[in-house]
Amino acid sequence: MTHRTHDRATPDPDAEPALLKRLKSSHISDATPPSTADPTPHFANDLFGPSNIHRLHTEYEASEPFKHAVVDKLFQHELLQKVKDEALAELSFSEKETDIYKVYQTGDLASLSYLTEQQIALLPSLLTLRDALYSPMFRSFLRAVTGCGPLSGSKQDMSVVSYRKGCHLLNHDDVIGTRRVSYILYMPLPHYQGWQADWGGALELYPVKMGPEGLPEPEPIPSKSVPPVWNQFIFFEVQPGRSFHSVEEVVVGEVEDGRQRLSISGWFHAAQPGEEGYVPEPQQEMKSSRDQLASTQTEFRDYPDNSNPPLPDDALSEEHMSFLSEFLNPVYLQARTMKALASRFVDESSLELHSFLCAPLADKLRIGLVDKDDVDGLGPNRPTRIPLHTAGGDGAWLVKGPPHKWRYSALRPRDAGSGGPKMAVSPRWAHADVDEAIRSLQEELYPSTAFRAWLACVSKLLPVRYMAEARRFRPGLDYTLATSEAKETRLDVVLGLTPQVESREESASTSNGAVSGEENSPVGWQTGEWGGWEVGGPLFPLSTDRVAHRSACSVTWRRTRRKTTRPSTARAPRKRTVRTGPTVRMEPMVRPSMRTKRRCMTRTRTRRKTRRTERC
Repeated sequence: MTHRTHDRATPDPDAEPALLKRLKSSHISDATPPSTADPTPHFANDLFGPSNIHRLHTEYEASEPFKHAVVDKLFQHELLQKVKDEALAELSFSEKETDIYKVYQTGDLASLSYLTEQQIALLPSLLTLRDALYSPMFRSFLRAVTGCGPLSGSKQDMSVVSYRKGCHLLNHDDVIGTRRVSYILYMPLPHYQGWQADWGGALELYPVKMGPEGLPEPEPIPSKSVPPVWNQFIFFEVQPGRSFHSVEEVVVGEVEDGRQRLSISGWFHAAQPGEEGYVPEPQQEMKSSRDQLASTQTEFRDYPDNSNPPLPDDALSEEHMSFLSEFLNPVYLQARTMKALASRFVDESSLELHSFLCAPLADKLRIGLVDKDDVDGLGPNRPTRIPLHTAGGDGAWLVKGPPHKWRYSALRPRDAGSGGPKMAVSPRWAHADVDEAIRSLQEELYPSTAFRAWLACVSKLLPVRYMAEARRFRPGLDYTLATSEAKETRLDVVLGLTPQVESREESASTSNGAVSGEENSPVGWQTGEWGGWEVGGPLFPLSTDRVAHRSACSVTWRRTRRKTTRPSTARAPRKRTVRTGPTVRMEPMVRPSMRTKRRCMTRTRTRRKTRRTERC
């Protein structure tokens, strides 16, 4: 997990605000007992009225895709306005990032109880709101609406969270420990301006279906989206394998009218030992989303003929050379080049090969993919900053989940029931449809004995099985998380198809025949904030002299999502790969490139994503 706090001026040690900014780590006094005052005046009028509770309970029971409730106005407006002001003025927000989220967050507000009276005097409204939320009256209100059982008043779990440009929360079910009810209280900024749906930041709720292992898994596309609204309160009971939700990426920043998705979020826990209604937590029957990450298994295919596999020291046959010449740059088919690549791979365990495809095929893909993005509403001129979940997921492509592990569009294989196998087009760049050109890489190049032999030559490893898949990662929507799977050595092969995007000024000057001596500002992929098309894969089957290793080859047509860090002269941009272990460097390119990487896979519960967001 990455925790970063913005640089600040050295504070005066005697200044009260500086002490407040260390909330969680500065327990400098005995805990102040929670207020016993009547919290009713702080809440919206008639919130606790019997008719209102009955209405919310009825809506809660009938809600889909899982039970949840939305309270349009929770607190008095004046109180929430003061809470917002105190949080921004007195509390510190640290940037926190894991593989599943990126947010700016304060410390646990339960720590307010450990401040001195002088410090608490600077946060009176925030303390009032916290005590009101965890008061017996409000906990009884939640029980009446949800039927969730006794809730703890002593175990408080809440913080102020700011989603700024690039912040997000991927799909999960919130199941950790004794969490019983999840909630979020919206305070989007600026509060005087309604939050627009096009800015992102919506809470997304997912229906579930039974997965291949007999466990419920979320569908790839959410069935309900709730955009932030000032003083709106949303809550739901935490259920393993059921309460799957995410927060859409925020695509606006503070420079735009100070916009940020500010909220107070947290959990109500089940009654703790010593509290009324305490019952030991039963053993979970369903696996949580976190536990399910350890149950992923890649399906590999055998090569058609494994009886006489190519050996790493064997030269390519004429038949192999003829086949590969329709796909690969001829430079990479020269014996001298392959020998040099093999030597480098043995030393470095990785290769990055630019202009890997032959020029006609690369040009066909580059032009076709740019056009396809525009048609599917995924290009730089798309109508909304974040595309619809259904964009680019029809025709030859299918949106694939489950989203608590990954989400992307996968290229459908050729229909076996449509008159038998389709004849290969030669040359390969003669395909009229760019999808068929991609499919030729997935179903002809990667599984071929010729490419298997080429990989053996340049890696000195023998693939024994493979997995090939063309993937399309759409901007603002798609990602992959690393899952704990096999421990065998695998050869990861990724072919990137990322078309360079020209700025409008550059495009206009080129069409007019003008040539400028000045370099244009980078746009699109070149800024590091876009993703791109990728054809690539994890591994082919590997064998060495003494042991045979299983590997996979996946062809990935990828539009990746969120940028992790911005490039700078002081620090290289950090990139993440789909799997654990050494990362594969990803960079912008005009024509496709290919990278092969050999690495050991280890069991881990760390989630990683290849996720970049497109900005326009």
